[in-house]
Amino acid sequence: MTALVRYTFALALHSQRYLAPLLLFTGLMAVLTVSGSGPLPPAYASSAGALFVASTWLTVALFSLDAPPQRAVLAVSTGHPLRMLLGQVATVLLSCLLLSVLGLLFPLWVGSYDPGPADLALGAVAQLTGALTGCAIGVLCARPVFRRQGYALVAALALVMTALFVPGLPPVNRLLRLMATSSDSAALIPGTAALLASAAVLLALATTLAHAVATRRD
Repeated sequence: MTALVRYTFALALHSQRYLAPLLLFTGLMAVLTVSGSGPLPPAYASSAGALFVASTWLTVALFSLDAPPQRAVLAVSTGHPLRMLLGQVATVLLSCLLLSVLGLLFPLWVGSYDPGPADLALGAVAQLTGALTGCAIGVLCARPVFRRQGYALVAALALVMTALFVPGLPPVNRLLRLMATSSDSAALIPGTAALLASAAVLLALATTLAHAVATRRD
C-alpha cells in the first residue's frame, strides 16, 4: 500500500494535475476568509466548503491519471483491484490532510481571531468532513465508474451542488449551516463529529460501489 501511495503521489506531481484543485482551494480560501474577525466557526465553515469542492476535483484528477491499460497492469501488480483503489483513496486523503493544515491556519493568519482548543478541533473535524465527502463524490464520478470525462464532470457538478445547496442535507450542507449559525465551537463538536462519521460511511459506500463497477466491467 505504501508503494502504491508513493507511486500515485509521484505520478500526480509529474502530471501536475494537482495544481488546478490546489489553486481553486487557495482562491476560495482567499475570497471567503480574508480579513475576518469574531467567532471562528463561520470561518472554518468556509474553509471546509472550499476543501469539499477541491477534494472532489482532486479525486477525479488523481483517479484519471492512468489509462485503462495502465490500470489493468497496476491492478495485477498490486495483487487486487481493491488494493489499488484503496491506495488511490489514501493518496487523496493524505493530500487533503496537507490542505487542511492550510485551512486551519490561513484564517488565523489573515483575520483577527483568538482561537482556543475547541475552535481548532472543530475546524479539523469540519475540514475532514468536507474532504471525505468530496473524495466520495470524486470516487463515484471518476474511473472506473465514468469512462468519459464529460459525463464525469456533469455528474460531479450535480452532486457537489446538491451537497452544498439542498437545505439540511448531511453531511456538507448540514455542517455549513450548523457552523454558520453558531459561535460556540465546543457545543458544535458532537454534532459535527456525527457528520464526520456519516461522511466516512459515505466514502466507504462510494469505494465499494466503484470497486463493484470495476469488477463487473473487468
